[in-house]
Formats: sequence, C-alpha cells, structure tokens
Amino acid sequence: MAALSGLAALRAGRRLWKLPARPSAGLPGCWLRRGYIVGRAESPPTFGLLFDIDGVLVRGHRVIPAALEAFGKLVNSQGQLRVPVVFVTNAGNILQHSKAQELSDLLGYKVDPDQVILSHSPMKLFSQYHNKRMLVSGQGPLVENARALGFQNVVTTDELRTAFPELDMVDLERRPKTTRPRSDFSAIEGVLLLGEPVRWETSLQLIMDVLLSNGNPGTDLVTAPYPHLPVLASNMDLLWMAEAKMPRFGHGTFLLCLEAIYRKVTGKELKYEGLMGKPSILTYQYAEDVIRQQAERRGWSAPIRKLYAIGDNPVSDVCGANLFNQHLQMAKRGEEEHGTGGQQKRRPSTTQSCVSILVCTGIHSSQDPGSKGAQLPFHGHRDFSFSPELLEASHIVHDVDEAVQLVFRQEGWA
Repeated sequence: MAALSGLAALRAGRRLWKLPARPSAGLPGCWLRRGYIVGRAESPPTFGLLFDIDGVLVRGHRVIPAALEAFGKLVNSQGQLRVPVVFVTNAGNILQHSKAQELSDLLGYKVDPDQVILSHSPMKLFSQYHNKRMLVSGQGPLVENARALGFQNVVTTDELRTAFPELDMVDLERRPKTTRPRSDFSAIEGVLLLGEPVRWETSLQLIMDVLLSNGNPGTDLVTAPYPHLPVLASNMDLLWMAEAKMPRFGHGTFLLCLEAIYRKVTGKELKYEGLMGKPSILTYQYAEDVIRQQAERRGWSAPIRKLYAIGDNPVSDVCGANLFNQHLQMAKRGEEEHGTGGQQKRRPSTTQSCVSILVCTGIHSSQDPGSKGAQLPFHGHRDFSFSPELLEASHIVHDVDEAVQLVFRQEGWA
C-alpha cells in the first residue's frame, strides 16, 4: 500500500454518518465512526497516550497505514484530538517544530511542536548547565537544538577540530598540512551528547580529548581528571528501525563505544550527570507534564489518571513505561527514590499508572524468538538494571490501530 498523507487521506479513513435521533434508539444526536459511538459532548478524558514514532507510526519516511486508521479514531470531526497525545521519540537530530510538521504531513492531523518530545527535550530541566561552555555532539541542527534547550554557549566538534586541527588524524585526506592550535580557545565545561554523529571516529576522539584534558584539549595530558567534566546524554537506543530489513545502529551503540574507550584508557567508568530519552524515568515525567498541560489548555477538568505508552522496542518503550509505572507505584506507597536529575520542581502527579503496549511493526516482531519465551541479550544501557519482567509489555498487539482500539476498550470508549 502506498504511503498516504494529508488531511484528505485521513478523512478518507474516517467518514462520519449521522444517526437519526430516535428516542427508542437511545443515541440522540450521536455519530457512528467505523464501529465507534461518539457523543457530541464527550466526558473529559482521564487518560493520555504516548506514541513512539519510528516503527509505530512511520518506517523511515513512510507512514504505516495503521497509523492513519488510529488517528481516524483519535481525531473528532472538527480535527481536534479527543484525548491528550504526545509523541515521544528517541530521535534528536531534528528541530522540534520540523518533526511536528513532518508528522502533520504524514498523519493528516496538525501536530503542535509542544506535542513532540525529542530524546533531549528533558535537558531543559538541567538549568545549572545552561550557562556553561558545552561541547555538543550529534548531527543535524545541533546549535539550534542546544539553544532551544537553554544552552547558550556551545561548541560543535567541527568547531573544535578547526581550532585544534592536530586532534583529528584518522582520515588521511582530512589531515591538516599545518597545525596551528588556537591559544585563545576558552575551556570547555561539559559535554552534550544529543545523538549519533556522522563521523564516529572524529567525535569519539575529540570527546575523549575534552574529558581527559579537563576541557583544554590543546594542553599536554598529565593526569586524567576524575571525576571528569559533566556529561549529559540522550537516546540510549542500541538499535532502531528504518526502511532496511534489519535494525540500524543507534546512539546507544555510540555511547557504548565511548564508555568502553574511556574505561580502557583510564581504568575508570564514564559517568553521566543525566541520561535522557526512553527508558529514562525523567523522560516519562516530562511527557506526563506535557500531557497535563495539554489537557488544561483544552479545558479538560478531569485529572489524568492513566497513561498508555505505545512503542515497538521492548528495551526502550516497554522497559521505560514499566519503569515509570514502578516509579508511580512507589510514589503512591510513599517510598523514597533517588532523584532523576534536573532542578526545576514539578507539580504533584495525579497519574496512577502507566500501561505499556507493544506493536509488531518495528523492532519487535510477532516472529521474534523472545515472543516464544526465549532469552534474548539485553540491549539496554549499562546504567539501567536489567530485569526480565521490565521487558514484558502489558499488551502486545499487531499495530498502532489495534493499540488505540485496545485503549478505548480499556477506558470504556468503544
């Protein structure tokens, strides 16, 4: 089936029929939408939806047809969402408003930028580093993204290798003919890892140079400082799914390389001041706040009690939702937990549970050995303890349309 886009494509999958208002029918003034009965004045929703993007709504740049069916049920006849929705992706090499526009074009529904949570979005909470001089690694609009997060003094790896050309020596064609390092280069005070870079060997080398030199890569190495400069990282996905039949390396693979190199060189562990993106609890707390703000803007007075997280990756989507659900249960029991990073205070949570729903259109397949009980290698980040039950979804469905139908049944909306 060819990829569909635009509002016309969405409407094609969600035609409405007016039912006659007969007293005996008990459905005065209601609409029938592909098997769903929807009143004109629905009660305020008490639940919200967290959608992963790659493997759930799209594959590469192609929309998954089930996503159009799903949003046909989620959007009313006025083009408004019937429930609060956010899109939580571990991607980070795009601007928030650009991702929102891309989703709008694919889904045929206007996605607002503040509905899109990129892997690094929670870095807005780390205000204690916003005025620091930070080395930023990744690709795409790095500087724009960093500034949107609040970081005003950033240096890219390209700018660093220009200032110190002798640091990047792997590619013979890029080796500098002369080396004249800058003497007026201000010290770097921290590292931002927003996503996988293009030239891994360059980024790995320069990040190591900054960490080993305490932010002064033009100086001689005497003793590597420890603890090292603060490191903030986002997107721990080892693998992700695009158009290829097999998964591709993600930023988690890059982090794995950096951690292994740092340990091999120094004999010590690389430490993070903050790890963001799924399955980090911080990301789900951030998403919870966005869901609540969205409900308030729509005038929905009922508090959001339950979140449904729909994804294709057991290690990030399912594990993250289950970790957050554990966090919520512990909070209800009044048990203490370690802080999740950031400095900004959050409003008291009304969310009571987070339900994980796994679809089979991306990383996970119904044919996976793991779906038959076999033990698979743990692909999660080393800083997240592994427990097999965390990878077990509350529900497994074929696609995102089935996931939305399941949620509606659970909430009595079907």
